Amino acid sequence: MPAINFFEEDTTFKPKQKAQLRQWIKDTVVAEGFKLKELNYIFCSDAYLLQINQQYLDHDTYTDIVTFDNSEVEGDIVGDIFISIDRIRENGAKFETGETNELHRVIIHGALHLLGYTDKSVVTKKKMTQKEDEYLAKRNF
Repeated sequence: MPAINFFEEDTTFKPKQKAQLRQWIKDTVVAEGFKLKELNYIFCSDAYLLQINQQYLDHDTYTDIVTFDNSEVEGDIVGDIFISIDRIRENGAKFETGETNELHRVIIHGALHLLGYTDKSVVTKKKMTQKEDEYLAKRNF
């Protein structure tokens, strides 16, 4: 049975509708032709994610998400996705999308990174945003 786990580090945030979130993430992975083995979502503060970004990626910037691909077999999805709740709240207000919608966009963004999508260029970022929109439209909760 694939595992999708939710953890907190340096925050008290807990996602709502965990069962629906897990099913939506699993459905996304399967729709892209992959097998979900294990995904860990770690919700954290800006300060915590900044440390991760500095320590592992040598980036000295705040970010909303850092994704680590731990897959060992091609086609299997195993990963750790760190999400800053501080960034989610700020960006949800800034872009007028709301905290829940912003959270879901970032959750699926991390999964898409593990599925091979990137956002390093204008073209790949546009494709990733289209995929995010596609899967956000498939939410039924």
